[in-house]
Amino acid sequence: MKNPVLSWFGIVRLGLVQTGLGAIVVLTTSTLNRVMVVELAMPAILPGALVAIHYALQVFRPAWGHGSDLGARRTPWIVGGMAVLATGGLMASVATAWMVTHPLFGIALAVAAFGLIGVGVGAAGTSLLVLLAKRTDDNRRAAAATIVWVMMIAGFIVTTGVAGHLLDPFSPARLVAVSGAVSVAAMILTLAGVWGVEAKSIAAVALESKDTPRRSSFREALMEVWTEPKSRRFAIFVFVSMLAYSAQDLILEPFAGAVFGFTPGETTKLSGIQHGGTLIGMALVPLVGAIYPRARGNLQIWTVGGCIASAIALLCLATAAFIGPAWPLRENVFMLGVTNGAYAVAAIGSMMALVGAGGEKREGVRMGLWGAAQAFAFGIGGFLGTLASDIARYLLTSPALSYAVVFASEAGLFVVSACMAVWVHRASARGVMRQGSSGDMRVAIVGGARS
Repeated sequence: MKNPVLSWFGIVRLGLVQTGLGAIVVLTTSTLNRVMVVELAMPAILPGALVAIHYALQVFRPAWGHGSDLGARRTPWIVGGMAVLATGGLMASVATAWMVTHPLFGIALAVAAFGLIGVGVGAAGTSLLVLLAKRTDDNRRAAAATIVWVMMIAGFIVTTGVAGHLLDPFSPARLVAVSGAVSVAAMILTLAGVWGVEAKSIAAVALESKDTPRRSSFREALMEVWTEPKSRRFAIFVFVSMLAYSAQDLILEPFAGAVFGFTPGETTKLSGIQHGGTLIGMALVPLVGAIYPRARGNLQIWTVGGCIASAIALLCLATAAFIGPAWPLRENVFMLGVTNGAYAVAAIGSMMALVGAGGEKREGVRMGLWGAAQAFAFGIGGFLGTLASDIARYLLTSPALSYAVVFASEAGLFVVSACMAVWVHRASARGVMRQGSSGDMRVAIVGGARS
């Protein structure tokens, strides 16, 4: 007997968890980053290193996914992970406020806080995606992933819009109050999202347990997944593409503050504009697919096109650094969000389509592997972006020129990522030809050409 399949309403409910997760993360990676660099005049490498810590801890995502595979319930992982994340988010804002008077103590507290953020995001996020993958009908997996991701972007938009309004005029106490309110709201959304979702499947799990394969060690499970060609190739692709995707995250708001003179509230709202564009970019994929059926779900088209278009948007930002306030910065950032969104929804849909391929009872390890690749890429990308910004500023002396060099370099990363996507899909096509008429033909086609 299989677990009950989630309805569309159940999928949307679980999306509330991702909304709360996104609300906390966007404050720590965008707003606190800008406050440290602009208001506190600290080097950009500080928030870059802090965010890298939170991503580094997510290397344990495959292990958490393995635990989800072996256990009968994911709800405790989701709720517990969100509680840790909410605590870390509040601690991070307190640490930032403390840096005003006691920089060393504030930095030490921030290190601990971002460690908690990494653990919370990894535990809650991986378990949530595992629950979605195992309880969502095969035909709904790609759509479910899109719904949940869009709800996370919605959390970004609402949080940056409301927080941007409440943070002006800026003060450390106001920052802590806003962060605390966001953490409480995220916990409420999480409890509302998971309440009763797994309770209906306890009996089914009990009946199903007799047929469950023997419990293997985490090492055996991870090696089994890594030897699957599709899983391994996709993990490499996720790392390369997400490295390009994330490199501009931590320097966009400081760029707007240093070159365009934006206030903390204005730069927070700028992030909201970018995430709004991402949301529209995600919606654009099914819309175009409805008009042109041949384009629907073609991962190669959307990933390659999204990467190239993102490179163009970043080159426009490099131009903006020279032109200054006369440049339509908000429109440019919105364009970057749209192109990123089109690429992201293709990658997410492919992830959900592939998660059930390969060995039995390995959905959690597979999802954890790809999540770890993404987190590792995000951590390195954010750190390298801020490090390159500091180095360029030191060597070139002009903030505008230094940001232009970094944005242009990130555009190059997107071009490399597009080439990598073509290579991955050509490899997938060869894999399909080798399989001939085997039973895996359908899975290979879905993994290589459907989002």
